[in-house]
Amino acid sequence: MKGNSERVPNKNLKDFAGTPLYHKVMNTLLDSKYIDCVIVNTDSSSIKEDIAKNFDKNKVIIHERPAEIQGDFVSMNKVIEYDLNLSEGDIYIQTHSTNPLLKTATLDGAIEKMLSLAEEGAYDSIFSVTKIQTRLYNSEGEPFNHDPTVLLRTQDLPPLYEENSNFFIFTKSSFQNNDQKRIGKKAMMCEIDKIEAVDIDEPQDFVIAETLYKLLRE
Repeated sequence: MKGNSERVPNKNLKDFAGTPLYHKVMNTLLDSKYIDCVIVNTDSSSIKEDIAKNFDKNKVIIHERPAEIQGDFVSMNKVIEYDLNLSEGDIYIQTHSTNPLLKTATLDGAIEKMLSLAEEGAYDSIFSVTKIQTRLYNSEGEPFNHDPTVLLRTQDLPPLYEENSNFFIFTKSSFQNNDQKRIGKKAMMCEIDKIEAVDIDEPQDFVIAETLYKLLRE
């Protein structure tokens, strides 16, 4: 979790339905019956102080992000590589504090898939996606996934899948065997509900996510 956020200032600590935004994902992870501990990689002293006040130090580990992997243009795979080198575990999950609607049940279901798939050797990693069935065009205005002369109903179009970054599940070996990438060579897509997949990047995303969060809990 970065301390600085360009589009939504102080995003991770910004109030979201009564607590700092990042608390929502932290509680989702800590409520999982499969997750032993949560590693928070951060460059923010404010986030570190807030974690110390609000979360069990026996279940939450803080990794201080070194200067060489700080900034907006550093690949998340570099951050993951740093964390993996400092930890031991069978299976790792990487998620973001900007997905406050992700449910523990969804995460646990994906972990169960990973456990069975790893045992079978069919897949080495899982990542969450959102299904898209709509008419898309490229930057030149050319149809990307449909024929305008054959106006199929959108629900009849071949589905596409957007990587929504809600979660990535992998092992150290799958990460290392695919050039230090969180998506392995034999990855499985895990489709999740569009509401759960809401991600906060822009100020309007914050309003949408918080409104949905409150409505779903009424």
